[in-house]
Amino acid sequence: MPQHPEFSDILAAHKKIKPYIHQTPVLTSASLNLLVNAELYFKCENFQKAGAFKFRGATHAVLCLAQSELALGVATHSSGNHAAALARVALSEKIKCYVVMPNNAPRVKVNAVREYGAEIFFCEPTLKAREEGLQQVIKKTGSRFIHPYDNYNVICGQGTAVIELMNELQDLDIVMAPVGGGGLLSGTSIAAKHLNPRIRVIAGEPKNADDARRSFISGKLIPSEKPNTIADGLLTSLSQLTLGIIRNNVDDILTAKEETIIKAMRLIWERMKIIVEPSSAVPLAAILENPEIFKNQKIGIILSGGNVELSHLPF
Repeated sequence: MPQHPEFSDILAAHKKIKPYIHQTPVLTSASLNLLVNAELYFKCENFQKAGAFKFRGATHAVLCLAQSELALGVATHSSGNHAAALARVALSEKIKCYVVMPNNAPRVKVNAVREYGAEIFFCEPTLKAREEGLQQVIKKTGSRFIHPYDNYNVICGQGTAVIELMNELQDLDIVMAPVGGGGLLSGTSIAAKHLNPRIRVIAGEPKNADDARRSFISGKLIPSEKPNTIADGLLTSLSQLTLGIIRNNVDDILTAKEETIIKAMRLIWERMKIIVEPSSAVPLAAILENPEIFKNQKIGIILSGGNVELSHLPF
């Protein structure tokens, strides 16, 4: 079994990446609090460099590489935010970056990866095609694979957002994050449970891509089969590493219907005047669908990113 990161690893990661990342703000909305009958605190990773929390994990993973590895560059497969984050880190560190992207990836994310100077290789939108494409790239370039979430150092980097959140708010009852591959949820759950053992860690997941919930309940890795959700950042399956961490530390995974995700996304845009992508809205959507769980609770929510195709808004 892969070794799980500990809180000390996440703390060390935070120290290492602090000079490179934004310490993102925590925002509230009185009207949203009234609507859900709870106190919501949004950690705005949509304001992070490259527009998403992924910059934390990508930065940490790159900073952990040896000089000899950096010289050959880094590579990954990603439909968007991790690709953009890794490309942005590579640009600042002046190293090569190679990205295999599905040919249906959102244009805004493809453009960002390209603008940060990475070399893109397109493939069919299946995990098999992504992995095969990546193997070819690594064989050709000798570059180091930085997995979007099945990577110890990436998970440590992602866990740093909740440290900042809980340093600001010591008395949260619940902390929430969306779940796709589980890197953010893994890091968040380890750090949150260490900082406050009584806190509940709850993930939000699209009902149309609920493989993480089913894996969480069964204890077996259930792959994501033909997920059909607007939350394009949450299409991937958990790994053995992230599933193990999540089953150890997470209290529940709640799903949300597509129409509720769209409603939640619109509410954040309208009430908070900030841009979030659909994946970011999934935890709020889970609250809207399960009001009794969250009533009168003090809830920290990680808004995962804001890279959205403005010409294709769902509302």
